[in-house]
Amino acid sequence: MEISWLGHSCFIIKGKKKIVITDPYHPSLGYSLGQPKADIVTLSHLHPGHSYIEGILNNPRQIKGPGEYEIVGTFITGIATFHDDKKGEIKGKNTIYLIEIDDMALCHLGDLGHRLTPQLAEELGVIDILFLPVGETSTIPLDIAVEIVGQLNPHVVIPMHYKTEILAMNLQPVDKFLKKMGIRDLEVKPKLSVTQSSLPANTQVVVLDYPRTL
Repeated sequence: MEISWLGHSCFIIKGKKKIVITDPYHPSLGYSLGQPKADIVTLSHLHPGHSYIEGILNNPRQIKGPGEYEIVGTFITGIATFHDDKKGEIKGKNTIYLIEIDDMALCHLGDLGHRLTPQLAEELGVIDILFLPVGETSTIPLDIAVEIVGQLNPHVVIPMHYKTEILAMNLQPVDKFLKKMGIRDLEVKPKLSVTQSSLPANTQVVVLDYPRTL
């Protein structure tokens, strides 16, 4: 499996049989989405920064909310959550996606806005790769982000939804999350290539770079 970050909460997950893209964003965010192809697109909530389906080629299958989906060996479970800690009264709903592909379990938290209850953490089960929002604004604060890492104990954590030099949003940078995790001098990678057998034994944070030009 190969995972690349296009910026914000958008990733390309290339499995053996299918390509999944998460939360495609509108170009107004500042990143270059390009014209990626996908078989499946997941949308955590219907906001321009997370649901710009027009930017994806190949007429992908769109998954827009809670439920169970199977697309040629790829299993996706959408779990209803909220975009705030007031049960959606302020910012509405959010969908967490559990993506089972190439014998690995990936979890994309979208714009989660609250703690994971023990019941929800148990429902998510064993997570191999966790896509975690760490920019604080519009999502969980850093203390809760770190708490979730401890709850789910994934093999790999990939930060997302944070401030970069070209993002047109006022989020916190990834460095603050890394400091909370006690990590220094982490090398940014262009992509992550991983198999079930190559997953690290202990939780590892992987920071991915975003494309500068496409």
